Amino acid sequence: MEVVSLTLDEARARAGVISSVSYTLDLDLTGLETFRSHSRVRFASTATETFLDLKGALSVSLVVNGEAVEAAYDGARVGLTGLSEEAVNEVEVTATLPFTTDGDGMHTFTDPVDGSRYVSAYLGMDNASKVFACFDQNDLKASFSVAVTADPADTVLANGAVVSHDAGRWVFAATPPIPPALLVVAAGPWHSVRWSHAGLDFGWHARRSLATELDRDAEELRRTTEACYAHYADLIDEPYPFDSYDQVFVPGLNWGAQEMPGCVTYRDELLPRGAITDAQRAIRAVIIAHEMSHMWFGDSMTMTWWEDTWLQESFADYMGYRVAEAGAGFSDLRVEVEIRSKPWGYRSDARRSTHPVAPLAEDVPDVDTAATIFDGISYAKGGACLVQLAFWLGDEEFMAGVNRHLTRFRFANATLADFVESLAETSSKDIRGWVEAWLRQPGFDTVSVRRDGDVPVLVREGNRPHAFTVAGYDSSLRLVGRRRVELGADPMPLPELAGHVVVPNAGGETFAALRLDPESWEALSDGLSRVEDPLVRAVLWSSAALQVRSRDLSADEFLDLVETHLPAESRADIIEGVLSEARSVVIPHRVPASRAAGAVARVATAAAAGLKASEDDEQRALAWATALAATSADAGLLRGWLDADKVATGIALLPTTRLEGGPGLAALGEADARFIAAERDRDGTVEGDPRGASRPRRATFDDREGRRLGGDARPRGRQPPLRCAGVGDVDRGAGPPAASLRRRLSRRGAEAGHPWPGLRPRGRPRLPADRSRRRPARCAASSAGRRRTDDPAAFLGGPLRRPRVATTSL
Repeated sequence: MEVVSLTLDEARARAGVISSVSYTLDLDLTGLETFRSHSRVRFASTATETFLDLKGALSVSLVVNGEAVEAAYDGARVGLTGLSEEAVNEVEVTATLPFTTDGDGMHTFTDPVDGSRYVSAYLGMDNASKVFACFDQNDLKASFSVAVTADPADTVLANGAVVSHDAGRWVFAATPPIPPALLVVAAGPWHSVRWSHAGLDFGWHARRSLATELDRDAEELRRTTEACYAHYADLIDEPYPFDSYDQVFVPGLNWGAQEMPGCVTYRDELLPRGAITDAQRAIRAVIIAHEMSHMWFGDSMTMTWWEDTWLQESFADYMGYRVAEAGAGFSDLRVEVEIRSKPWGYRSDARRSTHPVAPLAEDVPDVDTAATIFDGISYAKGGACLVQLAFWLGDEEFMAGVNRHLTRFRFANATLADFVESLAETSSKDIRGWVEAWLRQPGFDTVSVRRDGDVPVLVREGNRPHAFTVAGYDSSLRLVGRRRVELGADPMPLPELAGHVVVPNAGGETFAALRLDPESWEALSDGLSRVEDPLVRAVLWSSAALQVRSRDLSADEFLDLVETHLPAESRADIIEGVLSEARSVVIPHRVPASRAAGAVARVATAAAAGLKASEDDEQRALAWATALAATSADAGLLRGWLDADKVATGIALLPTTRLEGGPGLAALGEADARFIAAERDRDGTVEGDPRGASRPRRATFDDREGRRLGGDARPRGRQPPLRCAGVGDVDRGAGPPAASLRRRLSRRGAEAGHPWPGLRPRGRPRLPADRSRRRPARCAASSAGRRRTDDPAAFLGGPLRRPRVATTSL
């Protein structure tokens, strides 16, 4: 039977009659294929009928106000009748439900390293009803009292502090009011690091086979957690709203991380094997700060309906970078935003499928539609808009409004309109006008620099107010001055910077394309690597890539910049970001197929030069080595690195570098069956770390492999898409066309009711009117939101694979 997603109208109607909800949950996780779920729901109702959500139950029994009744169950909902409109209702639902292996619901995972079994409830969106009967919507928040029966050898983690545990029976303290989607249970033989700080119990946990990695990073993880917690205590008036704070590296999580109250879950790729780079450490700190911010903005105060997903996530992105830098001490983190996040937003906003950052609630008619609005506009542009708002208002006014909002809606629900009202109460500026211009209209403006004689003049092409920093440089690209400006409809002369090179948006404060005057661009294209401020360099690299898209700059000119300036770049994150842009956007979309191999060779040449120039800087060398492994056509070089497990300079290969070199040999026709088997045996954790040993096969799919991967086999979490990572991004001399294989895989994902990351087509559907099309659209498109700032794809280095050779439109 088709699973129908909750509609906005249904949610509003149910929220209008149901109140004062609480749950007592009892979960028995000791089965192998199924688990027992007992949900006691207490609530007030002004109607005699309603329904609970419960998906995919194999058996259901129902007790309503003490009377056993036959369950009216259709596979997705349990109908309730005869409810009291005066007294508190108590409904008990006992269900048998299947474990899943796709990362949605009660997920089970057997570690191939040591055979340990882990069972975790991965909820979010409307997946709570795959674990227990509930009112599965954000604005019916409730207190949860949870008890779990698990293997006696397991440790069980949940949202609340442990009240008692004995012989596999774990009882947890009741939570404050939270949505059902934010419940978490994680059971298994976790390796744990626990401590107390500021009167609160903290813990980091990982599966037992990652004990070495957790112990390696434990001190830094503890320091980062405490520093972020202390900084939030300074920024936010409301005290931390929960009774403990656990953080768990879990296997098979579809999202990069999930902000479960008091028990945050992270993909365990964030605890990498081997060495960890400075860039990875910094991004992990951002993710930690991002999820912690949700404890207030998202968990205590929660959006009413899914149209405001962008606001919760964008706020967390803004605070994540801010707190990881100011609190945890990771410097220049805005570079990552400029070089990776905002380009995603620009590309998304320039397509025909663009849409406003903030849709209306009616634009998201059901939860399936909600799953299709996670994209570069919702996240990257949304985050940039909040950065602009905070800069335009000033930090004091912005945080005053934020704190008023969080206090007013503590353990309650709110909308964008409520947030705007809170900001308006603490500022004299036209907040509502700003929202209309920035959040309700698609597209982005262009900020141009023109000249009136020697005097630079800023000109806005668009209709949004912009506040940003302008930097001026002399002919040697030494900084001569910076100033804050607010640019509206009128051109703005800058007489104090007459005769100088001018860079608008030098601090990355606004979201707009830049068009420099010829004099400034000539100086910067000749001396980009001499600009001292890494954030300004990131802004300029991002601007250059955007100009390629608009055809104001050719692909060859962009690659000239790469060859000339990138080998001298001191920041590994800029190196990785620029090369990712070149490899995944510029070459595939702006270089004819007949010249693609030559363009890749130019990137490889730059990578070789950068590696040679980085012999004394391990972080840069690692970035360049991964890039060279991803682009080199020198099979001897790649084979030598893989055999020695180090590059020629003696630096040990990162796992990510190895995972580029293997497919490189495959793309060159040098990966035979013996090599593939050896790589798989070396990694040994295809399930445990899906970016592992299977990837060298992806460049050599034959018809049988394609049929198997696109056939009827049941998908297992993220293994299929990651096993096929890069399909269509390599020179396909043989085997099935990548587009055909992608169609097969996307179809299998849709049939399974689960999105497979990496297979989402461009031009994603926006809010399809035909409800029958929304679930396939959700399956095909929702993975975009799973590749966001808190996604370890960026943590692991991004898409630096060989580009496809067919030219397509952006």
